[in-house]
Amino acid sequence: MPRLAILTPDPADLHHEVRWANVVEINAAPLRAAGFAVEQRVWTDPGDLTGFDLVLPLLAWGYPRAHERWVDAVRTWAAAGVRLHNPASVLIWNSDKAYLGRLGERGVPVVPTVYAERIDAALLEETARIFGTDRLVAKPRISAGAWETIRWSPGDPLTGGPSGPAMIQPYLAQIESEGEVSILYFGGRFSHAIAKRPQPGDFRVQPEYDGIITAHVPTRDERAVAERVLAQIEEPLLYARVDLVHGPSGPMLIEIELIEPDLYLGYDPAKGAAFAVAATELIGG
Repeated sequence: MPRLAILTPDPADLHHEVRWANVVEINAAPLRAAGFAVEQRVWTDPGDLTGFDLVLPLLAWGYPRAHERWVDAVRTWAAAGVRLHNPASVLIWNSDKAYLGRLGERGVPVVPTVYAERIDAALLEETARIFGTDRLVAKPRISAGAWETIRWSPGDPLTGGPSGPAMIQPYLAQIESEGEVSILYFGGRFSHAIAKRPQPGDFRVQPEYDGIITAHVPTRDERAVAERVLAQIEEPLLYARVDLVHGPSGPMLIEIELIEPDLYLGYDPAKGAAFAVAATELIGG
């Protein structure tokens, strides 16, 4: 029986003490049904991972608050021959959202972004002028779950927000009404999609903020953009979640989640069967 480990949050990270246990079981169910023996290992202290046929960092939540430790751990696992998927190189570059700039340079439609080592009110004022907008979103380059993400308008006090390297984007009002679309792929093949909308008055669509999640049938344009994104990634991917928002010219990439995305298998009509097939293919089953 092939052995598979799913990496889980540090028990000391109280940001994630509630929801992850349910998510890990949803992810593990199709893998067990396909014949895997699935174990959980805490990513900050996983013990020996070399005996597993696959190690998935799907619940390695909290790594943005310990990014150097994350990068060191991934490199150590890779050097030891741990069978990581997605691959170690992906787990490092996808942790810093500067990758959006590189994808934009290759012609992928991405949300316009200004990158900065630190933000202050003067920089936000100047960025608002550059974008020709009266509202911005600022978030850390290394983040997850809307951590340290703020919505800001010229004249507002700067309260909270990124404390280190940051990215600044125009606020897209469509998020309030249309939300985001997440398109899921396993082994490079389309699986399912969801729409995520915020609560009235909010702009954060994550479950932690009571985002409204519904099944979604992606449009031809949404699929086309998602597949353009995937075509730019050279490494083999077991799983990928492409998050899109709609702008004036159509769908744009807001993030591609390749480390620890919620796969939303509860909204997959096949309940993760394609996920299990892709994992089986990776170990030659």
